[in-house]
Amino acid sequence: MKAIIHRDHGGPDVLQLVDRDLPVPGPGEVRVRIAVSGINPTDLQARSGPARTKQFSEVTPHLDGAGVIDAVGAGVDRGRVGQRVWLYLVAAGRPTGTAAEYTVVPGELAVPLPDEAGFDVGAALGVPAMTAHRALTVAEDGPRRLRPGALDGAVVLAAGGAGAVGHAVIQLARWAGATVISTVSGPEKARLAAAAGAHHVVDYREGDPAAEIRGIAPDGVDLVAEVALGVNLALDLAVLRARGTIATYANEGGRPVELDVTRHLVLNTRLQFLVLYTAGPQVRAAAAEDVAAALRDGALPVGEEHGLPLTRFPLHRTADAHRAVESGTVGKVVVDM
Repeated sequence: MKAIIHRDHGGPDVLQLVDRDLPVPGPGEVRVRIAVSGINPTDLQARSGPARTKQFSEVTPHLDGAGVIDAVGAGVDRGRVGQRVWLYLVAAGRPTGTAAEYTVVPGELAVPLPDEAGFDVGAALGVPAMTAHRALTVAEDGPRRLRPGALDGAVVLAAGGAGAVGHAVIQLARWAGATVISTVSGPEKARLAAAAGAHHVVDYREGDPAAEIRGIAPDGVDLVAEVALGVNLALDLAVLRARGTIATYANEGGRPVELDVTRHLVLNTRLQFLVLYTAGPQVRAAAAEDVAAALRDGALPVGEEHGLPLTRFPLHRTADAHRAVESGTVGKVVVDM
């Protein structure tokens, strides 16, 4: 089989296309013939990380993907052979991700993909959709699981609705019944957030975005799913209701976060920081189950017409795919086998 590997940390140039023997699934594992591999910013961080973080002599990158199970190990139902699946977090703490024609993963990380959902959809789930699920299920007064009706009456603010996680926040929150507001940085991203399903889209660079959001939600928003806490915290506080939650999964722009403690005390703000790696196995399993349910309901489409443009590269151009993510390509970058 063909696979992408890197032996050292660094820029995209460390990625190499190589030939490798087909992997053999061990007990509890399945082998998946990959159709599409999805790239996340965290994949780039893992590739470029400092040498002291090196765990393995050789790594095939990418956490997420989709394909078909073609072999199973001991203890796995042989009926899974031929099953279409989406994969999540398969390279977390392991040397073999989805940037290869075949990969072996623990069976629980291969989630059935409905026949009506394409491999593009499957490859775009994983980190973005499960991060969005986590952000939507950490509020003090909110649900711990998502389903239709779980967020009825809630107002969710999806910061950066044109990004992969913001896109999934919009889709999952709307599926669960919330009123969804998204902030964006321009008309093109506004079009994408609306296509994803946001009820209201606010350009935070124009006019008075806090007043505009308060006009939509006079009592304040219940939950903010935040991608750039340092940049957006003042706006978040201006529109958050008392006992509301700011769930932050990134700090794009890198601006330091300064807390007005008194203001947070008065609002009884909940600040929730989140990353999937340390969220715990029960949280990840619940997220995978709920994302799968939303997928079966057709709530998670991708493509430009659904607010998440796809930029594609063949396997041998995986380094170029990484460069595309690094350059800020809007939407989702994927690698086709």
